Amino acid sequence: MTDTHQNLSPARLLTDMRDAAPLVHCITNYVAMNIAANTLLAAGTSPAMVHAPEESGEFAAIAGALTVNIGTLSSEWVAGMKEAATGASAAQKPWVLDPVAHFATGFRRDAVTALLALKPTIIRGNASEIIALAGGQSAGQGVDSGDPVEQAEEAAKTLAQNQKCVVAVTGSSDFVTDGSAAVRIHGGSALMPKITAMGCSLTALVGAFAATAPKAPFEATIAALACFAAAGKMAEKTASGPASFATAFLDALYNLDGAALETHAGIEVLS
Repeated sequence: MTDTHQNLSPARLLTDMRDAAPLVHCITNYVAMNIAANTLLAAGTSPAMVHAPEESGEFAAIAGALTVNIGTLSSEWVAGMKEAATGASAAQKPWVLDPVAHFATGFRRDAVTALLALKPTIIRGNASEIIALAGGQSAGQGVDSGDPVEQAEEAAKTLAQNQKCVVAVTGSSDFVTDGSAAVRIHGGSALMPKITAMGCSLTALVGAFAATAPKAPFEATIAALACFAAAGKMAEKTASGPASFATAFLDALYNLDGAALETHAGIEVLS
């Protein structure tokens, strides 16, 4: 499903991303817009928040990658998401789907069904979202996961195989699969769930790495999650609570280099 290149290490991709500074088209929720944009800026890339259906398809075609987060839906925003996904696919640009609480209402289920049909390159969600998306029964309530990441691993593999895409399950540890190969990523901080829209920001960062390595979405996703985990682990050392952690996290992401990435993010190859 993916082109595997041994030289595409997370450290190498981080350098490549900063050199390229790709434009990332983000359709995300109201809560996430500010922190997602700041995360991309700190990482060294360029965010654009464009959701109107009249321009989203055209814009997705000129961006390096598209990310779609369904956190705060409206009919107009769903139309914009569909136009953007169609435009990205037509231009052969990678796009990332974040199916926030897609199981909560019929409106969300219908929106995600339509978006899945447009073939996302990467899907990133919490364990409950991925389990439900693969057709299983999850314990999720709204945007919060009620399931551990480990319990979603088989569902993620099934979803990746069915959708022919990369699937990332994120939580206290992360799991990434293309339906065949799989890795776990360790790191981060217990303070990360105390900051709103951290997962949404991670989706945006996945888009930045996908734009950098569009033919290697599996490796790009691993790199994004590893950077996020490393920055979280680094930020925890100086934070005294959620507010100081949020600031420390952006600083850590900004200052992250290859050596710190290898020190603070543990990547466990499973297959």
